Amino acid sequence: MTENPRAHVPRLIQTEHVLARVHGAGAMGRFNAAVAVRITRIVGTMYCAYVFTLVALVALPAAIQQGSATVLVNWLSSNFLQLVLLPIIIVGQNVISAAQDARAEADHETLTALHTMSRQQLAILEGQNEILDLLKQKVG
Repeated sequence: MTENPRAHVPRLIQTEHVLARVHGAGAMGRFNAAVAVRITRIVGTMYCAYVFTLVALVALPAAIQQGSATVLVNWLSSNFLQLVLLPIIIVGQNVISAAQDARAEADHETLTALHTMSRQQLAILEGQNEILDLLKQKVG
C-alpha cells in the first residue's frame, strides 16, 4: 500500500502495454508479436475449424479402407481431434478473454471512482481536523 493514498494514480493495463514483455520492444520483437497475433486470429475462428474438419475428413476414407482399429484411432487422435479442436479451443479462449477484459475495465472504472471518492473524503477529514484544531486553540 502506498504511504500517501492521495498521491496514487490508478492505471489501466491493456494487452498492448505488455506485448513488449513477451517478445521484446525491438523491431524483431514487434514483428514476432504481430505475426503471432495475426496467425492466432486466423486459426482461432470457427471458419478455420470448419476448414480443418474438411481437411481431416479427406484422410478418413483411407483410414477406413485400412480396416484397422489402430489406424482409425490414429486418424481420430492425430488428424481430426488435433486439427479441429485447436481452433475451437482458441475461439473459446477468445470468448473467455473478452469477458475477462470487459470485467477488468468495469472494475477499473469502479475502483477509479472509489479512489476519487476516497481522496475527497480524506480532504474533507483533513479540513475537519483543521477546524477541530482551531476550536481546541480557541477553547484552550
